[in-house]
Order: sequence, then structure tokens, then C-alpha cells
Amino acid sequence: MGNLRANDPIRIFAKRFYCARSERIVDVPVDVRRIKTGFDPEISRLNFQLKDLVRTNQIAKARQLFDEMPCKNTCSVNMMVSGYVKSRNLSRARELFDSMLSRNEVSWTTMIGGYSQNNQPKEAFSLYTGMCRSGIKPDHITFATLLSGFDGTTTLKEVLQIHSHIIRFGFSSSLIVCNSLVDSYCKTSCLDIASQLFCEMSTKDSVSFNVMITGYTKYGFREEASKLFMQMRNMGFQPSDFTFAAVLGLSAESDDVIFGQQIHGLAIKTSYVWDIFVANALLDFYSKHDYIDFAKNLFDELPELDGVSYNIIITGYAWNGQYEKSFDLFKRLQCTTFDRKNFPFPTMLSVAATELNLAMGRQIHAQAVVTTADSEVQVGNALVDMYAKCEKFDEANRIFQNLAYRSSVPWTAIISIYVQKGFHEEALRMFKDMTRENVHGDQATFASTLKASASLASVSLGKQLHSSVIRLGLMSSVFSGSVLVDMYAKCGSMKDAIEVFKEMPDRNIVCWNALISAYAQNGDAEATFRSFRDMIESGLYPDSVSFLSVLTACSHRGLVEKALWYFNSMMQVYNLDARREHYATMIDVLCRSGRFNEAEKMISEMPFEPDEIMWSSVLNSCRIHKNQDLAKKAADQLFKMDALRDAAAYVNMSNIYAEAGKWENAAKVKKAMRERGVKKVTAYSWVEIDHRVHVFTANDRTHPQTGQIRRKIDSLVELMDKEGYKPDTSCTLQNVDEEMKAESLKYHSERLAIAFALISTPEGSPIIIMKNLRACVDCHAAIKVISKIVGREITVRDSSRFHHFRGGSCSCEDYW
Repeated sequence: MGNLRANDPIRIFAKRFYCARSERIVDVPVDVRRIKTGFDPEISRLNFQLKDLVRTNQIAKARQLFDEMPCKNTCSVNMMVSGYVKSRNLSRARELFDSMLSRNEVSWTTMIGGYSQNNQPKEAFSLYTGMCRSGIKPDHITFATLLSGFDGTTTLKEVLQIHSHIIRFGFSSSLIVCNSLVDSYCKTSCLDIASQLFCEMSTKDSVSFNVMITGYTKYGFREEASKLFMQMRNMGFQPSDFTFAAVLGLSAESDDVIFGQQIHGLAIKTSYVWDIFVANALLDFYSKHDYIDFAKNLFDELPELDGVSYNIIITGYAWNGQYEKSFDLFKRLQCTTFDRKNFPFPTMLSVAATELNLAMGRQIHAQAVVTTADSEVQVGNALVDMYAKCEKFDEANRIFQNLAYRSSVPWTAIISIYVQKGFHEEALRMFKDMTRENVHGDQATFASTLKASASLASVSLGKQLHSSVIRLGLMSSVFSGSVLVDMYAKCGSMKDAIEVFKEMPDRNIVCWNALISAYAQNGDAEATFRSFRDMIESGLYPDSVSFLSVLTACSHRGLVEKALWYFNSMMQVYNLDARREHYATMIDVLCRSGRFNEAEKMISEMPFEPDEIMWSSVLNSCRIHKNQDLAKKAADQLFKMDALRDAAAYVNMSNIYAEAGKWENAAKVKKAMRERGVKKVTAYSWVEIDHRVHVFTANDRTHPQTGQIRRKIDSLVELMDKEGYKPDTSCTLQNVDEEMKAESLKYHSERLAIAFALISTPEGSPIIIMKNLRACVDCHAAIKVISKIVGREITVRDSSRFHHFRGGSCSCEDYW
């Protein structure tokens, strides 16, 4: 009888469940009561055959046998349903399940498991609700199966409801159920409840610790995860591959390299280092800490590799700027049999975008299309970014429009590229479209959009964005605060910039640099130096950006000795290398003060070849100080360059000759400019009134209120004459009479913008004007007089700096 009992089909024929993370096989006898009341031996025999076919995944033959069975019981149907679930044919499984006349807990649990395993937790939960309504009581396997499918889309309310049922049905002490419940709370971001439940568990195993450590790791609670890991080790539980992956993942995101190396040592000791799951976590850890060579050595030593291993190393090389090695490994990956759809296309597309290698980007795009990987969200986002950075905006927009899901990532990619390329209006239009589609931006989105509003001096839009940043809870970020300081400063609103800085809860070097730069741009040298000292007294060391702002402030005020002191201090006291931009600013400081010999000496001794910015600075100063010889030298250097941003060098040299009355030489320079095909940048000014930006060019007649604007200018000219204003006709370098020169000066773009602002805003309110080029000497003198006549503060931001006009004087003290 003992042998008969051991081999009894009733005992052998059992449904076996494997619960995710439980690492346990649980045998649950099926149809025991039915068998005891007279089970048909023929059905039992056919059920065993059916089981073998399902176990070996011969689903078609299993279905054929199932259909041919003269009699079936619930166990037969359960077996067939489980076969369909195993083969991921949920529609056939559900069809068969729905046709069942009699269902037991195994029937329901099997179908719930099918949805859970296929990432359909909502369907699984709905089925569980139906099970309860049908009067079938769930068992501990049902709960573990249902909870195993819960993910980030599951609500806390749903988990709490299942938790209450677990208590009600008496499974709150079941280890497998508690482990799954802790995991579900972690997945719904309820770490406090998960931690409390974990502490209250009377029995724990390695799965319990793994679940809680993974939860802590996912949300960045490094200290709690580390303590729990040590507690796990002290209690004698052996870490699993899940444990190692979780702890190494946390180490990869922290600066504690030693802790990660200790985990590596433990992985070697327990032989988990050769587990591909753990090995990939180690590769990720070392590559993210810039130990890419060490990671590559480990990669080469591994007896087994998968596509993830390649992806990590390829991405690691890309992050370290070793693009050639990254591409070589990618080509090696293409020779493997790994799933091509999972190749690191986003990484390779980012490499192409960084290198502005359109040909490479298109090759990667073609491979992504062939493998259908282009339908993946990350690949689509990377394609948008690559084409946008390579200035193929039509292709970027086409891919963007075809994205199945548009998160903030592709929107931000296009917005940021528009900003980088100077297409600020397009960037703001994209942001408005994004808002209309109810897509919420992140820090990067707002940073780019705020830069666009700053460039357009749209303070009203900037304030709207500021409100959004506050509403979305992003103000605690020093990054957001720094961008806001920069935005307000560039819009001429230093009061708001200072207020934002003062309200920042934490300040790092980026925040201080934003404030120092703000003061420098506005020409407030004393405030720049004071902020620089305050930063150092706060315990932070200045970096190259800090010194660049200080040198800029010196340049705006002509503080040559102070600039030289800061320049030398940067290198000798703070051991910072002077970059090209520092030398360019120093050359500007020296030349603007007429110290050309020192400037030429610095140019000859610096470790760089002088570029367009440096020679342009020399040329501009030569025009101010009437140094024709050096001007010609600087111009010749500029004319020899393969590429020039614009025709500024030709225009300046032509103007220098014109001011000296050398009209033939001026004409020759202009002819050379035309032959080379470079064009003069059109000067324009703009002003924001009632949330609309109004743009003006010199002698502009396109504005709807042109008549009123010109009448306002004429009335101002009469008042200016009474104040003693005399037009500086030397600013109009045309070979015409003085009266015509004076007439043309009246309608320069900044004056048209000011006149429009005066007729469109309340008396006494401040005016902010932006100009894309440097203001001329006559306009500067005229605006000083206008500010006195109208009794208003007029701020003009030109390409060089801010000018704050008040009561007949300017903040630059006529040095700019």
C-alpha cells in the first residue's frame, strides 16, 4: 500500500506554481475531493497525457487530445488553460476559461497568473474581483500570483484592498504572501508601509530582504539599503543575484566606490560573479564610476555574455567620450546572435548627435528601422535629438510627429536644439504646443525655455515659467534657481534675480556663478566683486566661470589693473588654467583701454592661436582709439579666416576708413565683402508690450502704428534740442550731407522701439529694449537725454552689455 500510495496518480498529478521572487515550488493537490467521490480512471489517464503534452509545450497536440476526450473534468480544463497561459496565448486561455461550467481556485489562479505574467495587472485584478464575487475563496497561491503582477500602474488603493483580503482570509502570516505584499507596496512607492510590514513579519527569508533592499535601492535610499544588506548578512541569509544587482545598482548611483568593490569581493567569494545578472550589474557599476577599462577587463573575462553586457560597455565608452571604441564594440555586437531589436541604438544615436555625424546617424536609423526598434520610445527620442542636433529639423519634426508616445523628452530635445541654434521663437512655440498637449516639462525643459525667454527678454513669459516651476515643485533644485536668476538678469530685472537667489534653500557654485554673471552683465562691477568674495567666504572655491564673469565686469568698467590681478590670481592662487575665453576677455580689457602693446604681447604668448572673437575685439577697439595700423593687421587676420560668423569685420574696417575720410579704401573693403559673399547683419531692436514682442529695424515703416511712433520721435527731437542735444553725424558713415545723416539717426531701431514703448505704456513705468548689435554713440547720447525728458528708467540690452539710463545718465558711465 505504501508504494501504491507514493505513486498514486492523485498524489503525482498536482499543479505546480512558481511565484516570482519566492524561489519556492509549491505543490497544491488538485481535484482531491472529486477523486475521493469517484474519479473516473479513464479521465485520470487522459489528464496525465494532457499534462505531459502541456509540460513539453506541445499545445496543438494537447488541444487535439483535449477535444477528443469523451469526458472532462475541471482538472482537464485547468490543464488546458495553463497550457495556453504557458504559451502566452491569453485570448484562447480566456475563451476556454469563460466556457467553464465549474471553476475552482486553481482555475481562477491560473488565469490570474496568465495576466500577471504578461504585464496586465489591471486584468488580473479584475479577474480576482470576479473570483471573489463567484464565491470561490482565494488561497495563498492566488494572492502571491496576483501580487507578483502588480507594477507602477497599480494604485495604493488596490494594494490596500488586497492586503485587507489577505488578513480576512487568514494569510497574513504566509511568508510567500508577505514577501509579495512588501514588493507591491514598494512598486507603488509606499516604502513606509512596506518597511513597517517587513519589520512586523514574524518569519523572513532571503526573498524578504531582497524585496526590501530592491525597494530602497529603486528610490535612492542608499543608507537604509546598506543597513538592511548588513542585517541580512548578519542573520546568515545568503544574498541572491537579485540582492547583488540591487546593491550594486545603488552603488552605481553613489560616490562610494569602495562599498561597490566590497560587494564585488563578496560576489567572487559566493561565486555569483559569474552569474550574468550580477556580472552585468558589476559592469554597470564600474562604467558609471569611470572605471571603464576595469569594466572592459571584466567583460573580456566573463565566460558568458548577453546583449545587456555589450550595451553597458558600449554606453560606458560613449559616456567617457571614447566614441571610436564604442563604435567598434557596436560593430562586434552586430556579429552576435543577440536580439538586434535590443541593440543600444539610443547610445549610438547620441554619439552621432554629439559628433554631428549625420551619415552615421542615418546608418543607425536604418538598422533601427530594419529591427523595428525605431518604434521603441527611447530610440524615437534619440532619433529626434540626433536629427535636430544635425540641423535636419524637417526630419526631426517628421519623426517627432510620428512618435506613438510623446513624453517631455522629445519635446525638450527639439526645444533645446532650437535654443542652441538661436531659434528662440520656434523654441517658445514648441513649448506652447507641448503645454497644449498637457505634457509636463522637467528641469531640462524649463531650463531651455527660460533661456529662450531670456534671449528674447520676455520677462512676462519668464514669470509664467517661474510660476510653473514653483507649481511643479522644481524650485528646490539649485539648477532651476540658477536658470531663473540668469533669466531675470538677462531681462534686465536684477531685483527679481536677487530675490530668487536669496530664496534658494541651497546654493552651490552654479548658483553663485549665475548671480556673479548677472551683476557683470548689468555692468555693476562692485556688486560683482562683492558677490565673488561672498561666495568664497561661504566656503566655495571659484571656478573658471566665476573668473570669466569677474573679468567681464572689469572689461565693462575699464578696470585694467583689477582684471590683471584677478587673471593672475586665477592661475597662481587657485591653480586654474586660463581658457580661450579668459584670454579673449583680457585682450578686450587691454584694447578697450588703449593698451595695445600689452594686448599684442598677450596674444603672442598665449597657448592658443587668436580666433575671430579676439581679433574682432582688437578691431573694435582700434576704431574707438583711431589705431588704423593695428586695425588693418587685425582685419587682415580676420579676412584670412576660412569661415566668419558675419560681415562685422568688413563693416568695421570699412567704417574705420570712412571715419578717416578714406572713401576709396572703404569701398574696396565693401567690394571684398560682396565678393566673399558674407552679409552684414541687420540691426534690429525689440520691446515686449502686453505679452507681445514688437520688432523694429532702422527707418522701419512696417509697424501698424508707424505714424504715431514717428510723431512721438519728432516731438522728442524738439525737446532734445532744448536740452542741448546735438546729433553725432560721424555715426552715419555715408557720403551724404549732414542734414540727411541727422535725419537717418532719428529712426535707428532702438529709438523706434523706445518711442513705441512711450506711447504704449503708462507714464513713469520703466522701459526695457533689446538690440541684437552694439548701440551707436549717438543713440547712447540720445537715450540719456530722452530718459531725462520723459522721467523714466530706460534699460537697453545690446550685444555687449546692459545700459540703464536714468535722469540723463547711463550706468556704464559712457564707457562701453
